Amino acid sequence: MNIVVCIKQIIDPEVPMSQFKIDPRTKRQVQGNNPLVISPYDANALEVAIQLKEKQGAKVTAISVGGATTIAALKSAMSMGADEAILVNEPLLAGSDQQGIAYALAKAIQKAGACDLILTGCESGDWADRAVPGFLAEELGIGYVGYVTRIKVRDGQVVVRRVVEDGYELIEAETPFLAAISSDETNTARYAKLRDIMAAAKKMIPVWKAADLGLDLERIGASAARVAITDVYIPVKESRCEMIEGNTPEEKAAKLAARLRDLKLI
Repeated sequence: MNIVVCIKQIIDPEVPMSQFKIDPRTKRQVQGNNPLVISPYDANALEVAIQLKEKQGAKVTAISVGGATTIAALKSAMSMGADEAILVNEPLLAGSDQQGIAYALAKAIQKAGACDLILTGCESGDWADRAVPGFLAEELGIGYVGYVTRIKVRDGQVVVRRVVEDGYELIEAETPFLAAISSDETNTARYAKLRDIMAAAKKMIPVWKAADLGLDLERIGASAARVAITDVYIPVKESRCEMIEGNTPEEKAAKLAARLRDLKLI
């Protein structure tokens, strides 16, 4: 079985709010000294793939669209257990929307060779975007299920456990198939061992450009984007304190109730 896991490198979402800044020109989060990590749900997807590799026997390939720093995320994926990694680093992809990114990922997956299962996170950890998995499945012409937490392979089919409002459902699907992974107690991303980190550091990661993938340049970049970000800002919250005075607790309570009625809060 060949499994492809699509990962995205993002600024660590656990950074303190005081370090969160937006560049007003690019409308993107400023990295500064904040660490870069694999998007959390993508890490869950990687864990699902590695568990399948351990149970069923499989080859796991991590693929990402990003800049040169994304090499670190891909090496981290290999230290966790991915066998290979591929980076699509193409400046012309800058400004692409979800469809443009999905198109580039689809071309990279096709160039990498036949695969049985494609895994992604159910949403990105920075923009909380959920569109890429669906667009990717459409580009590849394969089935897709979102919010999957567990996967089993049985008689050449995959059986996925999907979270629904009142529990979960089991879905059988033919391969090739795409599943967008949600977090679960069974797929918490593992910590890489030191020897695996050192081994991954020595591995070469191929870097593909638009020409390598035969990308249609009219389908990527800001000019092809159908979704435009008009503004991104950090909400400013203002608060003030108003003291309620009184000689007795009863008097204070009565004044508080009267003030709350004036404010139409009760």
